[in-house]
Amino acid sequence: MRRILPVLVMAVPLVLLARSPQDPPQKKGMPAPKNLKVLPQDTNIRATMMGFAGALGQQCFFCHVQGDMASDENPKKIAARHMIQMVNEINAKFPDGKVHVSCYTCHRGATLPLTEPPPPQ
Repeated sequence: MRRILPVLVMAVPLVLLARSPQDPPQKKGMPAPKNLKVLPQDTNIRATMMGFAGALGQQCFFCHVQGDMASDENPKKIAARHMIQMVNEINAKFPDGKVHVSCYTCHRGATLPLTEPPPPQ
C-alpha cells in the first residue's frame, strides 16, 4: 500500500498534463436545458421543475416525453407554458415585485385546480 500511494500521487499530475488545450472542458452536473420558451436560460431548472411537480402532484413525464425532455409532443407541456405565462403576468401586476401567485395557488397538489370551494360539511 505504501508503494502504490506515491506512484498514484505522481501519476495524477501526468494525467492532467496529458490533456491537450484543445480538449473540451469536462461537463459536470446536468446538461444545459434545451427548448426553453418561457423560462429564462439561467433558471435553476431542476428546482423549478421540482416545484411544478409538487404543485401539480405529478412526476416529470406528466408533461415531458420520456427520453426527450425538450420535446413538445406532449400537449400538457404546451398547457404548462401557458400557465407559466399566466402566473408571470399576474405577478407582474403587483407593484412590490414579489411572487404572490404560483402554480400551487390554484392546483394545491392536484392536476386540475378546484374552481369552486368544496361543499360545506
